[in-house]
Amino acid sequence: MHRTQLYIDLKAIVHNYKQIQKKVQPAKVMVVLKADAYGLGMAPIASALEQAGASHFGVADVAEALQLKKVTSKPIQILGELLTEEIKLAVRLGIICPGGSEKIIKEISKEALRQKRIAKVHYLIDTGMGRLGIPISQAEKIILKTKDLPNIHIEGIYSHFPFANNSKHPINNKQIAEFRSLTKQFPFEIKHLANSDGINNLKKAYFDMVRTGINLFGVFDLVGHRSYALKPVLTLKTKLIANRLLKKDATIGYSCTHILKKDTQVGTIPIGYADGLPLACGNKGNILIRGKAYPIIGKISMDYTTIDLGKQKLPIGTNVIVVGKSKIPLSQRKKKSHLEITIEDLAKIKSTHPYEIICSIGNRVKRIYAK
Repeated sequence: MHRTQLYIDLKAIVHNYKQIQKKVQPAKVMVVLKADAYGLGMAPIASALEQAGASHFGVADVAEALQLKKVTSKPIQILGELLTEEIKLAVRLGIICPGGSEKIIKEISKEALRQKRIAKVHYLIDTGMGRLGIPISQAEKIILKTKDLPNIHIEGIYSHFPFANNSKHPINNKQIAEFRSLTKQFPFEIKHLANSDGINNLKKAYFDMVRTGINLFGVFDLVGHRSYALKPVLTLKTKLIANRLLKKDATIGYSCTHILKKDTQVGTIPIGYADGLPLACGNKGNILIRGKAYPIIGKISMDYTTIDLGKQKLPIGTNVIVVGKSKIPLSQRKKKSHLEITIEDLAKIKSTHPYEIICSIGNRVKRIYAK
C-alpha cells in the first residue's frame, strides 16, 4: 500500500531521447543514468532506451555499472574516477574505465594484463571543472606516456563543463578550444564534451558523442537555452488523508508559521520532505485537485503537508497532484484545459537545480512505469 506514487512515462522518455538524438546527429548520445537514473529507476529506463536505439550508457561508479550490466549489453562508461580496489571488477565486467591520472591508467593496464583482458579507457581531462581528471596542462605528456601501455585500448577522451548553461561565459570557448586542440594530436575514436546544458547552449561542443541525463526526464536547467521540445515525464500523486474545519486563529504546523485568518477547511496529504516535497514549499507552494490550485500552508513535515481548501469539503481519498497536470473540468474551461506544476517550479521555490528535486524523491514513493 503506497499512499504516494510517482508515474514515470517511458514513452515520453523515449520521445525526449529521440529529440536529443535528432538535434545532435551525426553525433551519438550517451544516456547518463547515475544515481539509479536520478532516483527514477535505472533498469526499466535503460531497457526502454536501449530498445529506442541508445548506444552508450554512463554511470558514476562500479556499483552502478554492475547493476546496469544486468539489463543492457551496450557499452557502459564510468564517468567519475576509479578507486584502486574497484579496478579488478571494472576490468572483469568490460566497463569503459575513466583515465583520470597516470597512476590509475597504469593500474588499469596492470590489472588487465593480469586478467589477460583488454580494458577500454577514455582519458578524463580537466579543462576547467576543477574536480577530477588530468589537468589540461599535463594532458599531452601523460597521454604520450600511457597510450601504448599493454592490455588497454584507449578508445576515447572526454571532459566536462562547469558553466554550460551560460553560452556567453568565456570559460566555455576556452574549454572547447583546448579540448579540440588536444584531440587533434591523437587519433581517438570517441571524443565527448557536451552535457545536457552543452547540447542546449554550445553547438560547438558537439564532437563524436554527447552526454544527456536531466533532459531525458523532460526537465531543463532553470537558465540557458531550450533548443528542443521535451515532453513531461513525471507525475507525483497522492491522496487527501484528512479534511477538517479549523477555526479562525488556529495555528498550522511546526513553529506555527501559519495562522488562519478565518474558519477554513484544512486538508492534509501524506507527503512530506522525506518524499521529495521541498521544505521550502511551506507557505509558498501549491498542489492541484480537480483542476484547481490550493496553497500549501504551514511548514512541510517529514510525512505530511497541510493545504488551504477554503470552503471545499472534499472527500477523503481525493486524488492530489503534487507534480504534473490536473485537468480542469469541462464546465470551467476557458483557454487552458489543465493546470500544471513542474519540477522546475519546485526548484525555483527552493532556489536549487531541478536535479536535486528529482533525486530527492524518497524511496517510499512507489515508482510506476507507464509504457
